[in-house]
Parts: sequence; C-alpha cells; structure tokens
Amino acid sequence: MFLFCVSLFFLRIVSASENHGMEKIQTFVIPHSHMDVGWVYTIQESMHAYAANVYTSVTEELTKERHRKFIAVEQEFFRLWWDSVATEQHKKQLWQLLKEGRLEFIIGGQVMHDEAVTDLEDQILQLTATEEGHGFLYETFGVRPQFSWHVDPFGASATTPVVFALAGFNAHLISRIDYDLKDDMQKNKKLQFVWRGSPSLGEKQEIFTHIMDQFSYCTPSHIPFSDRSGFYWNGVALFPDPPKDGVYPNMSLPVSNNNLHSYAETMVNNIKQRAAWFRTKHVLWPWGCDKQFFNSSVQFKNMDPLLAYINQHSEEFGVTVQYATLGEYFEAVHKANLSWDVRDSQDFLPYSTDPFQAWTGFYASRNVLKGAARRASSLLFAAESLFTRYRIMFPDGPIPKEWALQQLRALRWAVSEGEVQHHDGITGTESPKVADMYIDHLAQGMMAVQELMAAVFLLPKGGGAPFTYSQETASKDFSQDPEQHIIVYNPLAWNTTTFINVTVTFPVARVYDEDGKPVPAQIQKSPESVSVYDLYILVNLSGLQYKKYVIKFSTSPCRKDSESWPTCFGRVVKFDRQKVKSSKITGRRLLPVMNRCYMVMIDLDTNLLQSIRDRTSQKTVKLTQDFAEYYVNGDVQQGPISDNYIFTARGSAVPVFKAVGMEIVPGKLVTEIRQYFYREETDKNYRYAMYTRLYSVPEEYEGDLVCHRIEQSYKIGPLEVNREAILRTVTDLRNNKTIFTDNNGFQMLKRQHKMFVNNTVARNYYPMVRTAYIEDNSMRLVFLSERSHGVSSQDHGQVEVMLHRRLWNNQKWNLGYNLTLNDTSIVQPVLWMILGSKSMTSSLYQRNSVALEHRPVVMLIDTPRKAWTASEPKEQTGLPVQPVTLPVNLHLLSLSVPGWRYSSNHTRHWRDVLQGKTRKADPDFDRVLLRIMHLYEEGEDPVLSQPVTVNLKEVLRSLGPVSSVEERSLTATWNLSELRRWKWRTTPKNVEELKNPSVTEDFTVTISPKEIRTFFVHFN
Repeated sequence: MFLFCVSLFFLRIVSASENHGMEKIQTFVIPHSHMDVGWVYTIQESMHAYAANVYTSVTEELTKERHRKFIAVEQEFFRLWWDSVATEQHKKQLWQLLKEGRLEFIIGGQVMHDEAVTDLEDQILQLTATEEGHGFLYETFGVRPQFSWHVDPFGASATTPVVFALAGFNAHLISRIDYDLKDDMQKNKKLQFVWRGSPSLGEKQEIFTHIMDQFSYCTPSHIPFSDRSGFYWNGVALFPDPPKDGVYPNMSLPVSNNNLHSYAETMVNNIKQRAAWFRTKHVLWPWGCDKQFFNSSVQFKNMDPLLAYINQHSEEFGVTVQYATLGEYFEAVHKANLSWDVRDSQDFLPYSTDPFQAWTGFYASRNVLKGAARRASSLLFAAESLFTRYRIMFPDGPIPKEWALQQLRALRWAVSEGEVQHHDGITGTESPKVADMYIDHLAQGMMAVQELMAAVFLLPKGGGAPFTYSQETASKDFSQDPEQHIIVYNPLAWNTTTFINVTVTFPVARVYDEDGKPVPAQIQKSPESVSVYDLYILVNLSGLQYKKYVIKFSTSPCRKDSESWPTCFGRVVKFDRQKVKSSKITGRRLLPVMNRCYMVMIDLDTNLLQSIRDRTSQKTVKLTQDFAEYYVNGDVQQGPISDNYIFTARGSAVPVFKAVGMEIVPGKLVTEIRQYFYREETDKNYRYAMYTRLYSVPEEYEGDLVCHRIEQSYKIGPLEVNREAILRTVTDLRNNKTIFTDNNGFQMLKRQHKMFVNNTVARNYYPMVRTAYIEDNSMRLVFLSERSHGVSSQDHGQVEVMLHRRLWNNQKWNLGYNLTLNDTSIVQPVLWMILGSKSMTSSLYQRNSVALEHRPVVMLIDTPRKAWTASEPKEQTGLPVQPVTLPVNLHLLSLSVPGWRYSSNHTRHWRDVLQGKTRKADPDFDRVLLRIMHLYEEGEDPVLSQPVTVNLKEVLRSLGPVSSVEERSLTATWNLSELRRWKWRTTPKNVEELKNPSVTEDFTVTISPKEIRTFFVHFN
C-alpha cells in the first residue's frame, strides 16, 4: 500500500511537470437539459413530471452562486413555465440572470425542429414564433438568440445554416451525422468549418459550424469507479409523478473526499480526449442530457467542488474548467482567429449510427401526420394573407381584431410555430398518444382559422356587418333544383389557373361565377364511393384573390344540347382485370391518353403505364409504375430491425400484386386513369389504388402549369405488419442511379448512389420534402409532393418513393416507450409528375412545387338547397378584391399581422422592456410582416434566374397605400442595417463582402437568386 501511494505521488509530480509551461486546455462546461416537446410523453405529462422543475430549480440555484450558468434551448416548456408556474420572485431572479449573461437562450424557436422532413416555410415560422419563439423572447426580454444547438435532429440539412444565418446567428452547432464521417472528421480535426449552405447565396449567408464529437450532447455516462450514471447526480426523471422523497432512479454517487480525485480524473481524461479532436485549446463540455436538471440543487452541489478541485490542480491536470454559456465558448473560438475550411452546400443526410442503423425510415413514418401538418400549414399561409388584406382595408371593420389574432395564433402554435415541427414530431417517431395530441392540436387550430376565413369571406361589400342567411328570407320562393355556393381563394401572389375538386351528391351540375357566367367543369362518379361524385371546376384567379361560384344541380337527366360545357356525368370505361406475370408477352395493345402536353400510353396486356411522350420536345420515355413492399425484420434475435427511425431492408422490394384492374374516365377537361392492384388474381378487394389525371385547359385560359403536370393520388393500407410500401417508377432514363432531392423545399442536392458493405438499400434513401427528380442528357422526370417521403434510385432509370410503413419489433427500448409504429392507417398522398427537357422542367418545377403546396382554398358556404328565384334580392358579400401579383420567379413567402408588442426601434424597445411596458402594451395590428423569396438558383434558368427588381408600393397597391418599409432579419428582430454578424477567416480567404442592395426611398428592392428578404410594412 505504501509503495502504491509513493508511486501515485511520483506519477502526479511527473504529470504536473509535463503540463508546466504548456498552454492549458480551457474547458467550457455548459449546463443544459434536452427537453423533447412531445416524443414519448405529452407536453402536459412532461411539464408535470420534470420540465417545470427544471426552470424553477435552475433559476433558484443560479441565483445562489454567481459562477453558475445555464442555456435554455427549446421555448415551449420555458414559455409554459413563465406563464403558469413561475412566481414573481422567479421572474425577477431570471431577469437578473439574463442581465448578468448567466442564463442564455439558444436557438430561440419553440422547438428544436427536425431538419430532414420539415418544410422551409414551417422552419421559419416556428423560429419566428410570436408566442414562443424569437418574437416572444425579443418582446418579453429584448433578447435575440445568436447561436444554435441543433444536437438531436437525425442528420443535418444544408438549409438550416442558411436559415440561422438569415436570422442573425453567429455560429451553428450540430451533432448527429453519419458515424463513419464523424470518425474521419474527428481524426483529422475537421469538426469545425464555415458552412456556405446555399450555392447561390454563398458567402453572404455563411455560418461557422461546430459538430459535436462522438460523445454528442450528453456527459459521459460511464465512470470507472461506479456502476451508476456519470455526472447525473439528480438521476433520471420519473413519470408520471416526481417522487415525494426526492430520490430518483440511477442517481450518481455524490462527490465526496473519497471519490473527488477519481471524479476529477475521469472528467479531465474525457476533456483531453475531446481536445485532441479540435484545433483550438478550447473544449466544449456539455453537462446534461435528456430530462436533466429537474433537481439543479443536487447537480450544482456536486459539480461545484469538482470544478474547484480541477482548477486547484490545473498545473497537474493541464486543464482549467468553468461554467459557461454557448456564446462564451464560440466567442473564445472566434478570438483564436484561425482560418477555417469552407464546406459547400452539401448536407449531412442520410444519418447512420452503424452499418445496420440507417435513420432513413422516419422520412416516411406516420404519413397521415405528415400530410395533416402540411395541410394545416398551407391553410395558415392562406388565412394570414386574407386577414392581412382585411385588416389593412378595414382597420375598423366588424371582425374583432383581437379575436382574429387569437384564431390565427391557435394554428400558428399547432403547426408553423408548434411542437409538430419537433424532431420527434413531424418525423413520426413519437408514441401513439403524442401523435394523437399533435393531430388534435392541428385540427383545433384549423377549425379556428376556417372560422376566421369564413367571417372575412361573408363580409358584405364595403366591410359592414357580416351577412347571414335569414330562414324567413330563404323560404319565400324557390326554383325546383338545388344549388350550392362555394368560395375559392388563391393564396399565391401569382395569377393561377387550376382545377379544384368538390365532392357532391348529384350526378349533374352546372357552375357559374359571381357574374353569372358559366364556368368549365366536369362531373364524374367518385372512385371512393358509389353515392358521391367528383366535380372538377376550372378556376382562374389573380394573386391573393377569391371568387364566389354557384353550383346548380339537377335531378333530371343530362341534356346533350345543354349550353353549359360540360355538365354531364363522365362515363366510366371499365377494362378487364389483367394478370401480371414476368413471362407474359406485353406491349401488343397500347391505349393512348393525352392532353396538349403529354401522351400517356397504357399497356392493355398489364393495365400498367408503358410510356409517356412529351409533346413539346417530341421525345418518349419508357415508363411503368407499380407498388412494392420491403419485408423487414422485427425480431432482434433474428438480426437488424426496422423501426420508426430506422429502415433496414432485407433485400429488394417485392411486388405486392398479381393482377391489375383498370377504369378510365375520359373527359374534355379531365381524363382519369384508375388502377387497382390485387394481391391475388381472384381477390375481391384491391390493396393499392393509383389515380392518374391529365388536365386539358380551354385555349382562352393560361394553362401551361396545369397542362405540364400529371397528377397522381394513391390509396394504400392498411399494410400487413413489418411492411414498408413504395411506389416504384421504372424508366429508360440513363441516370446512373443518381437522384436529385430537395432540402426542405429550398434547394436541390445531387445524390449519387453509393455502395456499402452492408445496408446499401437503406443508406441510399433520402428525404423528399417537396421535390425529387432523375435525369439523363436530354430528359428529366420530376416528382412533386405535398408531404414528406423517403426517396431513392436503387437501379438505373428507377425512382422509389416510400409512402407508408407499418412495423412492430420486440426491442425492449421500443416496447417500453411504445415506439413500434404499428400504424394501421390508410394513407392517400398526392404526387405530381413533370416530364420534359432540363430547360423546360427547370422553368416549371419550382412554381409547380409552390402551387402544390399552396393549392386554392375551397370553402363551402352552404349545403345544397333550393335556389332563390331571379326576383329574390341577393346580398353581395366579400371584400372588394384586387390582385396582388409578383413576377413568377418570386414567391410571397409571408404576408401577416404578427401582433407583436415591441417597437422596431431597438433602443426604444429595450427601454420599454426595462420599464415593463411591453407586457402591458396592446398588439400592433398596423405592422405587416412581408417576406419575398426568389425561387431560382443562379444559372438554373437563363431568364428566371436573373435578379428581379420590384417596387413594393406598386406590388401592394391593391391592399392600400404604403407609407414605410423597413428591412429586417429573417425573424424580424433585427433591423438589417444594424445587424453585424461575426466574420470568420476562411481557407480560401474571404472575398470582399457583398451586401444586399437596400430598399430605396421609393420602396424599390432588387432580389437575387435564392434570397429571402424580410420587411416591416406600414400602410396609410
């Protein structure tokens, strides 16, 4: 024992002498708690079990000792705590902590959003967030977050650093990237770089990026002298109720004189291991993990003496330690003034944690939730611009503005600013009860917004009191046939010609616009029900315009000499069910279906598509489509499994049908091909359905976008257990297994097929949020989506789109948290296809993608009822609507009344914050938030990729006279002229900074490719 002590003493002397004179490693210990908004538990369950205690105990413990610090990341739980739990004393204490810089808000969005399957518009809205995000933090505390902490999303998008740069961030932090790539970057000290996420924006929106090392955002959980968790002295959060005695499971050994040195050695060894992977002598040491710091007292009481001991022996250890915020760490790295490598617009997707764990399954998990979230987002987008128009034109109108803002905030919170954008929300990786919570919140928010839109639509001309039907008036006199009234709103700032589909119960109908003119329409039996019909109506709307239509039904048979074209019931042509065998001779009987842009050939020997001819280029592409399923494993004893996160294929996808039935509904406006896929030749019921529609627009209408889209909708499910369903498209395009997919609907990335020793299929899947395409030297096939899917090119000329998953496995972790994804739903997603030359598709797919995302809003004003006679006076309802129109390469990304209470003058606002005035102020209903985005990349199109100059006063003239325009940061908390982001030296060296030309005195602005410009606009 004596010899051991002497040896230990000697080793310490040697170690100290080796460290003497060397620059010590400066360690930034960053206390944090990763608090998932959703995932396994509902928001209410998490608040009760631990989340509220985090902020209460952190506030109290930081107040006791001035050297303690903490970072707060996701705002949902903080806002709930601030509004409903925090006492006045807690609020005063927290204010002081913010002033002292010891509590730092990071990211500042309502949630840590997913990066793979979220849409750009929703990312921006949840970050901006009037109730929880940047708007809330700036309004309440005058705080503007400047750093990200994206530690848990499953892979990293190249769009996210662009978004954060536009919001004014100085540095970006991520963690989950492919395991083998991270290992390589660690060895070569490449975990830090300057990221230029957009090829068009380049250096203008670059951001310094830090990738966490292999330990990620958690403290090392293993300590060699104990079988308990490492530095988590408060243990593990307990659900549903916190323990009354304060004793939690798995609490670490308390720091004592007996183990203090052992703790210190463990921590120092980990610090030194991490230091070897970075270029500076600064180490970020995250102290925390999931659901930590609910008992901050025991945490800090144990860590305080440990840090003190290490600093007392810093010569021996060669390390100093300090509590820090993330901003302090990045500031130290920035002051090191090193020159950093530049990363281009390539992302870090897909993400794998080992050869058999490719996190590509969640791209398609919970398809229903993904679709509901995007529909809700689209509805919110429409409602925001509609209310903004109403508010500007009728500032004293009859709709209470406070009520209207409340309706909008309900949906903002649920989707665009809400927890559904969380990395365990829209990903589909949550438990069933949390998924139900998301759907419920979305449904409630949509109902609130629909009520608001109806109120605006039904206003009388001139904005007086809302018009309501009188039963006494409505019963005076009727004609024989019933009629129904609808309103259609175009939420885009472009002129739009497209088709809407209204489900009706009558076989014959005529449609008239508000001037009484007949409107082209087509009615046909619905494929989903024998008792209803699909009424396709051609609508032609200017930007941000809505129109009223009257549908006149008839109970009598259709007359061939009817003047309204066309009004008759579309005839369904049925074809014999065809067996599909590999040995069968095909291609002998081809049936053409065409419109002005395409000719689709159908093989009557299989009832499958055979080819598509682009009539513009006169080129034909062989093309067939069917459905297949991946059979996956659910037994951990039998090998790697698929679950809600992970996709592990056991070979190629297997065809799911042996016979295909078909119907065709030919029409002058719409021709619909209905294909039904049967598992067995003699099955009565089909398992899959595909509905393909080609549209024909009369010559007097501008229908180029509609003509060049082939619309497909599908019906899939319920699946059998441990099946993953794909739509498989096989062409003769020579794409070399290369596919292009979008990052969050913002930009396209090239995905070359890669071979791996194991799991090649799954590791070549990518997220498709809006767009994917394959191409060869002459032709391109584009797919557009209204919800997120997984997509891949597994063979030459082939595209797979994963549409649905149903899984069960016996992994204890998944069973314990109910995360097995036993999804029994029927899903009905929609895809649009565009086929043509690269030049033609480049000019069309961006606009069509936005058009699919924001299709016209159709509101049924009433149910079919007996019509008024011609002598009956009819109230004219609705705003006097004049169009708002942008050039076709610009997209009106936002037009809203946020209702913020803060002054746009930062000095004045900070004074108001200190005096508590913002909490008492009324929402500002006169300030309009405007965002405009250039859709095209540099060089993508010779015309549409050029910078565009617009005069905002002229663009917005139909809303009202513009009095002032002020350019802001993306989340609007910075006046752009005052924003000064950190500059980072790069290799190669930075070129001279290129600044956006500002808004001129006459409100003219020039918008360059891929720019997103944000403004505050005031009207007289």
